[in-house]
Amino acid sequence: MTRTVARAIVDALKELDVRHVFGVVGDALNPLTDAIRTTDGIEWIGCRHEEAAAFAAGAQAQLSGRLGVCMGTVGPGSVHLLNGLYDAAKSHAPVLAVCGQVPLAELGTDYFQEVDNDQLFRDVAVYRATVTSPQQMPRMLESAVRAAVTQGGVAVLTVPGDLGEQEIEEDRPVRLAPDRPVTRPDDPALAEAARLVNAGSRTTLLVGRGAREAREEVLRLAELLAAPMVLTLKAKEGFEHDNPYQVGQTGLIGNPAASHALDGCDTLVMLGTDFPYRDWYPSGRKVVQIDTRAEHLGRRVPVDAPLAGDVGATLRALIPRLEATTDRSHLDDARSRFDSWTEDQHKLADPRHDRRWTGRLRALVDNRDHDVRPEALALAVDRHASDDAVFTSDTGMATVWLSRFVTLRGTRRLLGSYNLGSMANAMPQALGAQLWDPDRQVVAFCGDGGLSMLLGDLMTIKTYGLPVKLVLFDNRRLGMVKLEQEQAGLPEFGTELDNPDFAAVATALGLTGIRVTDPAALDDAVRQALETPGPVLLDVLTNPREIAVPAKPTVGQGWGFAIAKVKETLASDRD
Repeated sequence: MTRTVARAIVDALKELDVRHVFGVVGDALNPLTDAIRTTDGIEWIGCRHEEAAAFAAGAQAQLSGRLGVCMGTVGPGSVHLLNGLYDAAKSHAPVLAVCGQVPLAELGTDYFQEVDNDQLFRDVAVYRATVTSPQQMPRMLESAVRAAVTQGGVAVLTVPGDLGEQEIEEDRPVRLAPDRPVTRPDDPALAEAARLVNAGSRTTLLVGRGAREAREEVLRLAELLAAPMVLTLKAKEGFEHDNPYQVGQTGLIGNPAASHALDGCDTLVMLGTDFPYRDWYPSGRKVVQIDTRAEHLGRRVPVDAPLAGDVGATLRALIPRLEATTDRSHLDDARSRFDSWTEDQHKLADPRHDRRWTGRLRALVDNRDHDVRPEALALAVDRHASDDAVFTSDTGMATVWLSRFVTLRGTRRLLGSYNLGSMANAMPQALGAQLWDPDRQVVAFCGDGGLSMLLGDLMTIKTYGLPVKLVLFDNRRLGMVKLEQEQAGLPEFGTELDNPDFAAVATALGLTGIRVTDPAALDDAVRQALETPGPVLLDVLTNPREIAVPAKPTVGQGWGFAIAKVKETLASDRD
């Protein structure tokens, strides 16, 4: 029996165990969506915005390690996918985007809604092509899927609207992507890396998400070298729990213990990380870096021993060459500093914390409206959420509070736009995560700016009855931008948000809405939100003047903040 182009694509997706396809229906996609409609085991998830569809597909790809799929119809529908696809690309998530196109005869005529998809997606896709004949199938689909899976990136396949229902004359079974190969460096490279590590006395590990599958080997390395382990945000998942070596994150969202562990080492070993912030790397240290992507080696900091290969396989070959470190003072010092910082951070979650400040200092950290402390909200969620919860976080202050107060114990997972840094990612990623595992608790840490940007897809959550828990840090601000302005000595400008009662909005849309304005009601409200069946939006009014001190605050940042506060006070007096 001959198949159409659309049927061949959908059959291949089912063979790949793709269970959901995210998108917004449109004329050029009609043959594809009809093929999905008549295929058991694969479901069309109709979103309200294609950007949300791409974020959801990327979330599923990151959680499952398998192909995520989204679709956008001709022209604007495909353009709307772009931001979510950029996030998938920078997260190295295997995603296939199938895009509609104008009829074949109209290609290149500036037809209504025509967009050159091959040009549009040039920067974001590891593979992009337009199907111009049924005879190109299934070869072109195979190439797209192989590229996405083996390279860990986005593939874009464009299908003109009149091509999807055409029959493939020489049809055959689809031969799809192999698994990624596991590689390790050769022996001379390993010997040089071992020589450098053995010559040092104070080693620090910087561990990223690329080491997640090698947890056992990484812990063995830390024990052997008595090395504190600094985690990137994405490495919280898999390395934060039951780990006596980890000292949290570095960078703007990090802590002084992690910063000290980096500055105090003589040898830095980077494992599966492309941590981008050069200012936070120590200088003048010997550096060993292991990464599956050779192009990542040495691009952030000069590397003395670059090792291209899988972290687990490389460490299994490297560890027997290493000498044990008997002096544990470097590790013990870092851990002591980290424990002390963690204790101090938890004090910030106490509602009584604001009363400690008096006089002029009170004006700098004023909580004049007695709003909920965002630290208290994050800690309450950590306390009540399941040990296998999936967390997502919006870029900005919501991520800061999650990184500092949520521990990824048990089998908790974490998603965010941590490479692209997009707004509005937490809710659609939670949507994809909940469909990936309907029985698992999914909690989204949402900023009010991010949630309102794609607010329409609350209806997608409601339509499909997804029990997502949306925790809204409602500070009526673009909080991270406000902090950036103030650290630069600028008064707050353009960051204030005229928000509705989001809980009432959620209720009107058919979700459960809970609003918290009283700190005393916070704990019960968090428990209620997490225990309530179905989708819940917990709208918590948090202190808009709350600040997050970076791991290594500079004198310039301190002066900038003070100057900004004086300017804001003067402006307020004039008002």
